[in-house]
Amino acid sequence: MPVIAEIADLKRLHRRRTPRMFFDYCESGSWSEQTFRENVSDFQRLRFRQRVAVDMSGRSLASTMLGQPVAMPVGLAPIGSLGMQSADGEIKAARAAHRFGVPFTLSTMSVCSIEDVREALPDVPFWFQLYVMQDEGFVDAIIERARLARCSALVLTLDLQILGQRHKDIHNGLSTPPRLTIPNMLDMARRLRWSWGMANTPRRTFRNIVGHAKDVGDIASLSHWANGQFDPRLDWSKAERIRLKWGGRFVIKGILDPEDARHAVRAGADAIVVSNHGGRQLDGALSSIRMLPSVAAAARDEAARAGRRVEVWLDGGIRSGQDVLKALALGADATLIGRAYVYGLGAMGEAGVTKALEVIAKEMDTTMALIGRKRPADVDRSALLVPRDFEGDWA
Repeated sequence: MPVIAEIADLKRLHRRRTPRMFFDYCESGSWSEQTFRENVSDFQRLRFRQRVAVDMSGRSLASTMLGQPVAMPVGLAPIGSLGMQSADGEIKAARAAHRFGVPFTLSTMSVCSIEDVREALPDVPFWFQLYVMQDEGFVDAIIERARLARCSALVLTLDLQILGQRHKDIHNGLSTPPRLTIPNMLDMARRLRWSWGMANTPRRTFRNIVGHAKDVGDIASLSHWANGQFDPRLDWSKAERIRLKWGGRFVIKGILDPEDARHAVRAGADAIVVSNHGGRQLDGALSSIRMLPSVAAAARDEAARAGRRVEVWLDGGIRSGQDVLKALALGADATLIGRAYVYGLGAMGEAGVTKALEVIAKEMDTTMALIGRKRPADVDRSALLVPRDFEGDWA
């Protein structure tokens, strides 16, 4: 059994145990990958204030997200093709998240469908993330499917109206499932654990779409449909329509600008996610953590005007429990992690997701003790040393 001390240990195992195209799908950004890299590196510019002689007994990571008690303020972000990192990956991740006590979000572009996850885990709550497609009938139907599956929140992603270009995916000929070319078969043959898992599951394509979208019944028709279906006309009026159609807890993901934060609050969001899609959409945008303070301030100001509370979460670049605390200190109520748990899933399946959560929790707990804070709610900007130019002085 390999020793796992940090998320980077899981990443190394993930690289060895998962076919290249799916590791690269996880570990890539758009174009030059500047934003992808800075999502991580900008956390390293922040420093903690060490505090001593503070009673640190009785510490707790417990918090809430959307009023739901959580073991720590960390949720599992929606990840497309998660079931290609490990067979039945969405089910494994949802089970690990539930046992640990944090939320799991299922992607529209998941391999295991809404119904697959609900059937495998009949009593486990999970959230559903929606991509808006041009086929409004499909959108309405998948919202209803999420409601019938008793999903406890809908997460609407706004920053994928048009798909960003990721060079590695093009070079690798990424597809779900992978095409059986000679290079792909040789690569898969070196990953026997992965190949055995895939051979023993029927879930190897986008099962939320195949058999549900009009005229999509096989891989060829799926590819044609997906390439042209993301809705470039998605605007705030459509976001409000979706909120009304859903009628339950509503999260808007993909906010990276203060003015958009205000719009999201007006559109009725219960929470917003400060996110640049993991650096996979607009390359050259600022990192999520640099934009967090101004976006959070705008969202809270707009919510106060409306006489209600809106939660602010951060997604992008989190690779440790210390990163989670830095996000809380700069204004987030909670965080979503993506690659950190995908590394675990690709490395060790369900046990790897659990290990990723354990690593983050231990790092949070130890760091809170060393900065003199007992609870996540106690972690504010005074816990950090922030460079004066961190948010930038942009013309």
